[in-house]
Amino acid sequence: MTAGHTPAAPTLHLVDASMYVFRAWHSMPDEFHDADGWPTNAVHGFARFLLELLERERPRHIAIAFDEALDSCFRNALYPAYKANRDPAPPELRRQFAWCKGLCQALGLQTLAHHDYEADDLIGSAVHRARGHGYRSVIVSADKDLSQLLDVHDEQYDFAKGQRWGRDGVKARHGVHAHQIADYLALTGDAVDNIPGITGIGPKSAAVLLAHFDSLDALLARIDEVPFLRLRGAAQLAVRLREQREHALLWRQLTTIALDAPLPEGHFARGNGDADELQSLSDWIGFGPLTRKRLAEAAGLSA
Repeated sequence: MTAGHTPAAPTLHLVDASMYVFRAWHSMPDEFHDADGWPTNAVHGFARFLLELLERERPRHIAIAFDEALDSCFRNALYPAYKANRDPAPPELRRQFAWCKGLCQALGLQTLAHHDYEADDLIGSAVHRARGHGYRSVIVSADKDLSQLLDVHDEQYDFAKGQRWGRDGVKARHGVHAHQIADYLALTGDAVDNIPGITGIGPKSAAVLLAHFDSLDALLARIDEVPFLRLRGAAQLAVRLREQREHALLWRQLTTIALDAPLPEGHFARGNGDADELQSLSDWIGFGPLTRKRLAEAAGLSA
């Protein structure tokens, strides 16, 4: 239990679906196919993950966030090279993403997706809105970017490793506090998202800089102090920070999770599933009898 967690506070679970779909795509054997012969290994793996999560956590409020803004996100307008290093998802995987989203909806779970905002932004906006209504959030993802969203009662949950941490546990994992994650990534860069960062600044030097200045804004306002820090190559880092100041601010725009993405109304209360949709999808995907039984129970449809 997170320090400071109030048991009476309602909990909203927010799932970073893409992480678990990709994990299933890479880890599940390619021996499952739908009625048209297309692979369904990612759907089978995602269904296994989702059922384990629902059975273990029994959430009353939950939303599953999907990435739809593969090349149309607002960050691409700010920096066209954003995520340009990634190969587009093959048709076999795109098709399975649609099935995974359909599975969530058939189970009575709210799905989130938007062509201008990434899943992280949808999760961040949901956390922000829920907090204003007295909810705590459990973010189901191992992605360090999402740690910037944690407040005192929230948790992040790496489901695959069975590890949970709250706001106060972020520094032990990443070397900086939760509120510094976006600034940290702006300084170090993020190869996964094709964000260069500041030349010569790695994780250790970024952590030292933020420990001293607390924020990127304070660091840029007080660059004259940098050469006097006990940091290898500090004088050269100060030069680079001056030269790349505008870049640093741009990278911070890219690494900051939006809190104002459009969301459906309500608090994502878990509803009953659709029996016909669930049966049709199960037939098409080829789920076995045990999985079908678990799906029916998760959807509130079992006798």
